[in-house]
Amino acid sequence: MAHSFNPTSLREYDIRGIVGKTLGEADAYAIGRGFATRVRRHGGTHVAVGYDGRESSPVLEAALIRGLNDSGVDVTRIGLGPTPMLYYAEATLEVDGGIQITGSHNPAEYNGFKMVLQHKPFFGADIQLLGVMSEAEDWETGTGTVTDADIMDLYVERLTAGYAGGEFRIGWDAGNGASGPVIEKLVKLLPGEHPLLYTDVDGRFPNHHPDPTEEKNLADLKKLVLDKGLDFGLAFDGDGDRIGAVDGLGRVIWGDQLLSILAEPVLREEPGATIIADVKASQALYDRIAELGGTPLMWKTGHSLIKTKMKETGSPLAGEMSGHIFFAHDYYGFDDAQYAAVRLIRAVRMLGGSLTALKDAMPAMVNTPELRFTVSEERKFAVIDEVLDRLEKSGADVNRTDGARVNTPDGWWLLRASNTQDVLVARAEARDQAGLDRLMAMIDEQLAASGLERGPQAGH
Repeated sequence: MAHSFNPTSLREYDIRGIVGKTLGEADAYAIGRGFATRVRRHGGTHVAVGYDGRESSPVLEAALIRGLNDSGVDVTRIGLGPTPMLYYAEATLEVDGGIQITGSHNPAEYNGFKMVLQHKPFFGADIQLLGVMSEAEDWETGTGTVTDADIMDLYVERLTAGYAGGEFRIGWDAGNGASGPVIEKLVKLLPGEHPLLYTDVDGRFPNHHPDPTEEKNLADLKKLVLDKGLDFGLAFDGDGDRIGAVDGLGRVIWGDQLLSILAEPVLREEPGATIIADVKASQALYDRIAELGGTPLMWKTGHSLIKTKMKETGSPLAGEMSGHIFFAHDYYGFDDAQYAAVRLIRAVRMLGGSLTALKDAMPAMVNTPELRFTVSEERKFAVIDEVLDRLEKSGADVNRTDGARVNTPDGWWLLRASNTQDVLVARAEARDQAGLDRLMAMIDEQLAASGLERGPQAGH
């Protein structure tokens, strides 16, 4: 039977919606049919499927697998775990693709699907095509089999393979997300002392929202680190592909700052290598990569876009402000917060043993968090085009990689359209507050010229 998706659910990097409203079992079944058809038309026969800890995940998993099987594809179920464990299964098992059922860091009522086809991210036009195929019922038919594979222990062993991180006292906050069981197993293999928070998987997220890029969600981890006098703390999002960190004083180490630390050992082993970060990252990061002899590359925000660019450039390491860290150096090139945690511990040991001292040594910058405000889907890209036209006429120093990133003597500001929501995203960074105020005035001036104002902040 032909099926129409809710248009809001087929997004740039994944499929996502509110269960029972914009996403349900019929969608999961249709995704299975469409994805299996793509797999078969690429000459494949076999897909790995995993799911996160949300209450709706098992029901969606059953419908997805039915769809995959009905289009003649065999399924290996890897069960509950973080998204990177599914990516690991796809990279190491004899399969032709993988699907993780996950609502990522969204609130409890959401769920969705992240997909990989033949070791490449499945996004953009690939996702839209699933909708077209579904409306036309353009599906292969057949009968597939289902087998179970317990890969969590293999995955955890791979995370710690060749561990050289020394002995630390580290707090870990899994936020009741899908990483919890992996982290419980992981810390048993690490020397030192590792108190844990919220490693029991609970899709209602009773303690705090599992998004480590929002500082308020790190309050319990900061308290743990300070109360126990720990070296530092690590936090994970709902599906374990984004990392957060705090130092021994409870100060947040943001995504771009983590990347500047992780880059140093990599560049010692691969001098001159290209290190990629997204357009929201601090100028201090790009300067640091260059100082270490690396080749900094600013690229578009979005995990699928960054992975694709890494393959193109042979980059060993990339990262986003949002805490997605991608290691191709000694790893598979996907974003894995558990692996990034292990590599961070190793980097801290190599760079003197104190994350607090590394944070102290970073240049002091004054910056805004990611500011988001609602602009209609039709208007958001048009506004960015208008801004770029005006900037061009004024002779501003503009980087157009992803929206408008403008350099001024004070620092830089960014205005870009989100690929996944009807919002514009702004960010600015300067050396002092007066400079930051001047940059924000420039953003406001551009918005006003397009008939907008920076109103109440939209949520994530």
